[in-house]
Amino acid sequence: MGQTIHHSTSDKTRKAWLWVSVIFNVGLLGFFKYYNFFIGSWVDFISILGYDLKSTWTLQIILPVGISFYTFQTMSYSLDIYYKRLTPTKDFIAFATFVSFFPQLVAGPIERASNLLSQITTKRIFNYNQSSEGLKLILWGLFKKVVIADSIAPIVDDIFANYTQYPASTLVLGVSLFSFQVYGDFSGYSDIAIGTAKLFGIELMSNFKFPIFSRNVAEYWQRWHVSLSTWFRHYVYIPLGGSRVSKLKSVRNIIIIFLVSGFWHGANWTFIVWGGVHAAFYIPVFLMGRNRIYMNNVVAENRWFPTITEISQILLTFALVTFSRVFFRSESITDAFGFLQQIFTNFTYDTYQHPLGYRMIDYFILLALFVVYEFIIRRDERSPFKFKSKVVRFVMYTLVILGMLLFFDDNIDRSFIYFQF
Repeated sequence: MGQTIHHSTSDKTRKAWLWVSVIFNVGLLGFFKYYNFFIGSWVDFISILGYDLKSTWTLQIILPVGISFYTFQTMSYSLDIYYKRLTPTKDFIAFATFVSFFPQLVAGPIERASNLLSQITTKRIFNYNQSSEGLKLILWGLFKKVVIADSIAPIVDDIFANYTQYPASTLVLGVSLFSFQVYGDFSGYSDIAIGTAKLFGIELMSNFKFPIFSRNVAEYWQRWHVSLSTWFRHYVYIPLGGSRVSKLKSVRNIIIIFLVSGFWHGANWTFIVWGGVHAAFYIPVFLMGRNRIYMNNVVAENRWFPTITEISQILLTFALVTFSRVFFRSESITDAFGFLQQIFTNFTYDTYQHPLGYRMIDYFILLALFVVYEFIIRRDERSPFKFKSKVVRFVMYTLVILGMLLFFDDNIDRSFIYFQF
């Protein structure tokens, strides 16, 4: 398809072949990931009208790991050729390597051919500094996964599975911890992937840029899952007209982007509602013209501490994003609204007990130290141990490794959250 699009002289023909490529890719994704979702939704709709379908065309489809990621990656190849940003390769092995490059195959970052394919076709030699940086990223990614994400996973699982039995204080604790869990889990994977690629002389794009310090929802989406948000911006939002059209159409485009993004995450109405909630949070920021004010700076850029205003903005953004994650984490829409109803009606307080019997204060101290350290390194997401003093670096390496040894627990499921997408 890439070769055909590139060599076609007629714009109409080029567009037709592009649509063939896109439909083929989306068709595969739709079948494996959404077939039963659409069938189930249709059956539910018919049942509302009073009809009872005794049998449905459901299939026992096994979802291929990472299909959402490499499908978007292959589509970007065809789209970049169509927009004349890329010349197609004639080397099938190089193309296959681009599609199936193992460090980021199953959970991103979602790479562009213009970045990754060109590196694959270029001769590489071992670079000590690059490999050293890669090992440091792998170490920090493992810490975020093992110590942050996995250690609080049993708490989150317990609270969401038994939300009807807990008061509002515990439910707020559960969804707040889930925000840290999904961040540690997914950004940890991204760091490991980027670090592993460095060992092969490959530079992948950054996927997380300290989103927990975002000052509004727009900045959050500039820092969270960067490869996906930029993919939607380049290949969907801008072709729809972006912000160059009227305000009404721009709002329409924003709603489309967030709903599609939600649907990309999974075949469940919870993800679509999650996307809609983020659209509702983003649109006021856009209409006030504050969606691009934090693009090239970090919080407290040249200061040791953030201002009261910045702290308030960060806390508000965290609260909004955390609220939306009730839908992201819940098994169904019914569970999500039941969870929220329990928060807003059961105003009692109870001291939460760890399901495995550990002290909760240890986790609060751990997360506080983690946030402080992330704030210290917030200017460079690719250098988690960038200190001039060798002593400081040695101390940090030691603490990180000890942390993983202390918090490692064989009883915890260690699969990555985004493997399901």
